[in-house]
This record gives sequence, C-alpha cells and structure tokens, in this order.
Amino acid sequence: MNVWLAIFLIVIALIAGLAGGFFISRKYMMDYFQKNPPVNEDMLRMMMMQMGQKPSEKKIKQMMASMKVQSEKQNKKK
Repeated sequence: MNVWLAIFLIVIALIAGLAGGFFISRKYMMDYFQKNPPVNEDMLRMMMMQMGQKPSEKKIKQMMASMKVQSEKQNKKK
C-alpha cells in the first residue's frame, strides 16, 4: 500500500513541477521581451534600406511608436 502512495506522490510532484516550470518560464520570457524588444531602431533602419527606402528619423520613430502601441494592446488582451 505504501508503494502505491509513493508512486502517486511522485507522479503528482512531477505534474506540479512541470506545470509550475512552464508558467514561471512563460512569465520570465514575457517580461524579458517586454524589456528587450526583438526589433530596435537600427534593425528597422537596415530593413528599410534593404527594401530600397531611405529611412528618416521621423518614419523610424513613427514605426517604433506604432509597434509599442500594438504590443501594449496585445498585452491588455491577455
């Protein structure tokens, strides 16, 4: 009887550990990407130059602002 209880507790601890690890790592990555967005002004400038556009500072700032607003909208939905 004690063997079955031990197996049951091990399975429960494994499931709880997996669920806890998933949610902790998800929260960590969401905070990381919020603090360090994957696209910055230099990347936008390079992408625009590759597409044949001459990037102006005004256009770069507008694109960054629109990306920030869209990111905040997505965060509010969750």
